[in-house]
Amino acid sequence: MKSIGYIMACLFLGFMVSCNHEKQNKTLKVEVYETSASGNKLTKRQDFQAADSASLIKINPEKKYQTITGFGGAFTESSAYLLNQLSKPNREKILNAYFSKDGANYSLCRTHMNSCDFSLSNYSYSPVENDINLEHFTIQEDLDDLIPMIKDAMAVTEDGFKLFASPWTAAPWMKDNNDWVGGKLLPEYYDTWALFFSKYIDAYEAQGIPIWGFTVENEPHGNGNNWESMHFTPQEMTDFVQNHLGPKLESDGYGDKIVLGYDQNRAGLKEWVDVMYATEASSKYFDGTAIHWYESTYEVFPEALQYAHQKAPNKFLIETEGCIDAEIPKWKDDAWYWKKEATDWGWDWAAEDEKYLHPKYAPVNRYARDIIGCLNNWVDGWVDWNMVLDRQGGPNWFKNWCVAPIIVDPEADEVYFTPLYYVMAHFSKYIRPGAVVLRVEKTDNGLLATAAKNPDNSITVIIFNEGMESKYFELQFDGKSTIIDIDGQTLQSILILNR
Repeated sequence: MKSIGYIMACLFLGFMVSCNHEKQNKTLKVEVYETSASGNKLTKRQDFQAADSASLIKINPEKKYQTITGFGGAFTESSAYLLNQLSKPNREKILNAYFSKDGANYSLCRTHMNSCDFSLSNYSYSPVENDINLEHFTIQEDLDDLIPMIKDAMAVTEDGFKLFASPWTAAPWMKDNNDWVGGKLLPEYYDTWALFFSKYIDAYEAQGIPIWGFTVENEPHGNGNNWESMHFTPQEMTDFVQNHLGPKLESDGYGDKIVLGYDQNRAGLKEWVDVMYATEASSKYFDGTAIHWYESTYEVFPEALQYAHQKAPNKFLIETEGCIDAEIPKWKDDAWYWKKEATDWGWDWAAEDEKYLHPKYAPVNRYARDIIGCLNNWVDGWVDWNMVLDRQGGPNWFKNWCVAPIIVDPEADEVYFTPLYYVMAHFSKYIRPGAVVLRVEKTDNGLLATAAKNPDNSITVIIFNEGMESKYFELQFDGKSTIIDIDGQTLQSILILNR
């Protein structure tokens, strides 16, 4: 016969096992990958500290927002040229870093049609004047550098990536000022310019490179008449797309190609989407809206993004270009990318009443803050500018120096992965095309957060602590939770495991 003490001990043990089991069932299992000013670079974290108090971050899977198109960067002649100056191992290292599953796994990329400022010189695929039928159309200029880079990236990627193209300008002979810079497309060449897009698809797909779509014009307001540009008003672009480009692509069997309007800073969104989406006819051939971030070093313009989404809720809203501009990149100095030392064009050139939008701002903060802000305001794709630049921030025929996530020294055959590369990878690697953005509820406004459910049903939560102080937060999802600590100046991608 068992003693009362033995029975009580068994009951107590059973109670403890039950409690532990219940506690385990309520514990959210996660993997955390972290990039920080202290030196982590997509480093897996496992050493979480206990906390007496923590803020709350709750993921609500019932409230769903936009579907993600992708994340990535741009193939430019400058980047492609630099890759060709490197040794084969370093070239492969960079392409794998951007396009392999072990790397950033880019899924949405851009390139330029004709030359841009990040080209070695001015050039056009329609070099012969008055060639209205484009009988002399040629992509010869792209064969040495740009096309090999794109094709090599395609060979690396397992999941594939969508590629869209943007023109900076038509050839001077099609424009009212007969110049690479500024001016407008002459109305008599609207049909020729629409044919240009169709010819581009033919030429690139003959090279084995599928084109997902286009933006109609890079920065239709111009760029201060500094490098290649061609101006459109909202009405002029809408007329071109509605009556020329859209019908031409459709008649040539390319009606499935994506057409994105606008393609400049967010503050001008309302004016453009009001015209683009004014009627069923005007909006028919627009598949979405493209935006840039150069209006400010820190402001996301959520009201403008919300307005653009509400105007066309079933169309794309994609950030197609952003970079740290008007800066020469710092070489092998990770700390600079975390400090408020970088400026942009507006630091010197913005109008006095707009200078407040352009304070010095840490490059890492700018990227992380903007991507999270975009995802929380209906943006479904985010594309960086040049993938690779040199230590000067070029080559750039206009000497418009900028920063890229990867900087190279071709003479020394050296490669520097800046912290910006790891910031981009936090999003592109862990939030995949087809993911759905979820609602995030939080009690600490000092933490920036976004979340998405991937097509494989995995959940990714991205947290950015822009401040200098360490914080604790309780991450809650589906009735389970866990406490996570995050140092100051740290970006975390949190993968939820037990679902």
